[in-house]
Amino acid sequence: PEVCLRLEVGPNAAVHSPLAVQNGFLHMLVHSYTAELFMSFLTNLGPFLEDEIIPEVIPMEIEVVDAKITLKDDSPRIYPTSPGPVPITLAVDHIIVKRRDDGVFYLTGQQHSFILPQQLPGCAGGILQEQKAPAECVSAAPAAATRGLQLKEVPELQRELQTTKIALAEANMDKARLLQEIRKYNPLFQL
Repeated sequence: PEVCLRLEVGPNAAVHSPLAVQNGFLHMLVHSYTAELFMSFLTNLGPFLEDEIIPEVIPMEIEVVDAKITLKDDSPRIYPTSPGPVPITLAVDHIIVKRRDDGVFYLTGQQHSFILPQQLPGCAGGILQEQKAPAECVSAAPAAATRGLQLKEVPELQRELQTTKIALAEANMDKARLLQEIRKYNPLFQL
């Protein structure tokens, strides 16, 4: 995986946010990351994230491009004859996490294009180089999959996407209803 970090502080960071002048602005890019994590790892992060002191808000932007994270359940089995849960794989094409001056994290997805580490200003081959002037990340040309789309195909694809979203929502509601029904008879049932 390639990781690029850029921290800007001072008057040049004002292009990102007013608070970045004082606290700084962190831009991080993670590209082609693959990992396998146990669920207990995620559940045990809570105590490390708790703090009695309210931290300073540092505006930031974290981009994750072409990442794959597999989550494996390592909790004790309720039923010894069960084959165990199937690992969950989370594949991320391009996602952006932004933290603004209010301290809230905003999660957005990039739909049309993404920045490769080589295209990040001051970043060559995943190694951050010194910059003289602040630079904005400019989106590259649209991805190869969207280049061939005609303008008339976009509304049709949007309708298909909306239909699929509705079907997924209905399936999730059915799943929740069935789980509720099962838990009436077995309150300890886990999926």
